[in-house]
Amino acid sequence: MSDASVAPHQLKDRARQMRRRIRNGEWREQTSGLTPGIVQGNVTILPTRWADDFLAYCRANPRPCPLIAVGRPGSPALPVLGADIDIRTDLPMYCIFKDGEQVAETQDIAGLWRDDLTTFVFGCSYSFEEMVLAEGIPLRHLEQGTGVPVYRSNIEAVPAGPFGGTIAVSMRAFAPGDVDRVIDITNRFPLVHGSPVHIGDPAAIGIADLMRPDWGDVVPVIPGEVPVFWACGVTPQLAIASARPDFAITHKPSHMLITDLLISELAGLSPA
Repeated sequence: MSDASVAPHQLKDRARQMRRRIRNGEWREQTSGLTPGIVQGNVTILPTRWADDFLAYCRANPRPCPLIAVGRPGSPALPVLGADIDIRTDLPMYCIFKDGEQVAETQDIAGLWRDDLTTFVFGCSYSFEEMVLAEGIPLRHLEQGTGVPVYRSNIEAVPAGPFGGTIAVSMRAFAPGDVDRVIDITNRFPLVHGSPVHIGDPAAIGIADLMRPDWGDVVPVIPGEVPVFWACGVTPQLAIASARPDFAITHKPSHMLITDLLISELAGLSPA
């Protein structure tokens, strides 16, 4: 949980320090619970000839893909998110795709960078978690030091050009009496996925077994708890599989970009 007494400039200093650790290879793990008060971002990088269609896809699907930044073609900088950000080195881990299939993971993409690449960054649900904790509502994945479980759902995305498919969802489970409060909290932050897309029976959205996530980590659901599902920034990986671009890069699920944006600055704002 964040310390409310910490000044904004101190929060941003902590974010920059964490990015330096990542850039220097000192942190390659998932980022849930790091840098309280600071927005984390999902990342998708595509050849610029695919960028217009992908931007249209994001705008048609703001719940899984709430855009907070689009880079200039060929530039690894994202000054709107942080003056020192270099997208080639500032994620703990990256996934590499060719023809829509993941072919590798890597610690940096400096050697893969091209002048025809465009970066897209979306808000991440990790960014609203401290608001949930501040209400005294526990989050089990943080208690066990892991990322959230993420699943392929049967919820269809709105297609745009070659991009389509279904959406991915992250899951957190709560006592029944906490669900309405969690909905109210997350609804205030559309730029980090906002309110849930489904509550309750996972089979209703195509998930057969909560103990077998497609990405992230296994987080047990205690009998009597209610599983709650948010649209997830892994969704672009499913869109990449649908469109099959010749080349693409994403963050490794749960390994996010740490920005300089304050979560408090995003309350009530919606994707462009």
